[in-house]
Amino acid sequence: MNIYSQGDEVAADASPHSSALRRLMDDRGLHAVYQPILDVRQGRQFACEALLRGPENSALHTPAALFAAAACERWTHELEWLAVETAILQFAEQHCALRLFVNMSIGCLHASRKRLVAVRQDLLRLGVPPSRIVIELTENESVTDFSDLQETLQDFRRIGIQIAMDDMGEGFSNLRMWSEVRPEFVKIDHHFVSGIDTDPLKLHFVRAMHEIADACGSALIAEGVETGAQLAVLRDLGIPYLQGFGIARPGRVIPPMSHSAHPAAANDGILVLPSRPRSQLRMPRIDQLLHEVPFVSPDTDNDNVYRIFEHQPALNIVPVVAKGQPVGMITRSALIDRFARPFRRELYGKRPCTMVMDRPLVFDEAQSVQEVAQTIGSLRGTEVCDSFVITRQGRYRGIGLPRELMAIITDMQIRAARHANPLTQLPGNVPINEQMDRRIDAERGARLAEAAAHHENFVGHVGGDDFIVLLQGRDWETRLRRVIGEFDALSEAKKEAKRIPGSALFVERRQYQVRGPLQDTDAAPDAVSPAPTPVALPPCREM
Repeated sequence: MNIYSQGDEVAADASPHSSALRRLMDDRGLHAVYQPILDVRQGRQFACEALLRGPENSALHTPAALFAAAACERWTHELEWLAVETAILQFAEQHCALRLFVNMSIGCLHASRKRLVAVRQDLLRLGVPPSRIVIELTENESVTDFSDLQETLQDFRRIGIQIAMDDMGEGFSNLRMWSEVRPEFVKIDHHFVSGIDTDPLKLHFVRAMHEIADACGSALIAEGVETGAQLAVLRDLGIPYLQGFGIARPGRVIPPMSHSAHPAAANDGILVLPSRPRSQLRMPRIDQLLHEVPFVSPDTDNDNVYRIFEHQPALNIVPVVAKGQPVGMITRSALIDRFARPFRRELYGKRPCTMVMDRPLVFDEAQSVQEVAQTIGSLRGTEVCDSFVITRQGRYRGIGLPRELMAIITDMQIRAARHANPLTQLPGNVPINEQMDRRIDAERGARLAEAAAHHENFVGHVGGDDFIVLLQGRDWETRLRRVIGEFDALSEAKKEAKRIPGSALFVERRQYQVRGPLQDTDAAPDAVSPAPTPVALPPCREM
């Protein structure tokens, strides 16, 4: 199988390993290792990614060393194709019915476009349908012509090959790549996976990627999964495919894998996702309050400043700036008060405006609104300001208004109260609702959803204890009566616990079995059959 034509590449600066690399390439001395990709929903191996390796214990063992040496000799595309060829040949020898992910740069993709007919024939000859090959685009070069790239990808897709994007989140450019390429698979960069069980910001990033993937029809693969906690969080977020050392390490032989690859994959419990504490809620910077107000220099006379206020009735502040740095603030009220007295304008109109300016309160744009609010709040009555100056590394940018600052602080306090109870600091309404939604999504206690489990039926949550169920099947009454019976059986434990005075522990040990629907709509409910009586522990006593 030969799917590469070397072309006109010209040698560059030689690498100390170039001759060794050339021998390895000519003698087929390279091999592939395969890292499994787990399908969390099915609990089995879904695919594997092929990774190139050189001889063990040599300077050219790792892919980084191999491609660094190839780059010095302009052999990068040749080595890429050799890696793909090696991966497919050794994959075919193992006769496993998985998808195979192979890495390829966009430049190499373009160069191979004219060989697609031969590639398809070679794959079929090896017993590997093109539909089981996924080309994983590595973003090591910028794309200037997306239309050309889309045409190339379309040719690959015509023969059944699918496309994946690597390292999503590593840079801004791959967001556009995602929207232009519309890959079948997108890999989440390991940076966002590491610590996702403790870092709420990474959690939100991955959740946002999941929403985008759903919108454009891509399937997400989280890379770099190393711990059971990471696996559990990603599983609960609905990320369908996982890859990393915590799942399985790369090997020359593709191992069979199921839930036993990691105990957390088989655990259907719900993990409490990290929520952002009140102290970690996003603190806006004061550059959000920036008003770009024109300034005057210190040698501007008072008459000119007066005319500025006269021609701009809505303007109340004129900053004074010398060589880019703020030195003063002139308020409309202060200037008009001074000129209101007899002959003051005639006497002082031509004098420099520095005589009526006040010392400014200055903050850098990177400071948080909380820092600024604390500083302004600590001022004495005579120091209270109508505005403050916002700078960037000491240079004037504009002004901010305290009233807008207070509005942001108030909004932050309201949002913080929704995330954490102000008395106990325990999770408030927002995280409570998030956890409840996740449990409903995971089908924990979703009795109504089970009853309406049919494409003609619908269940919705109006709010509080109010739900709405729209059923169209002939068995609608059977379904609803079963739900009522199950709900009453489960809620009876709560009623029994409330009958015990004081603090108490109530253990429900009864089991219920649904007999069937009631035939008489006016009859008393008898759809459940209680087993042994519950056990109630005595009330707690003070020690």
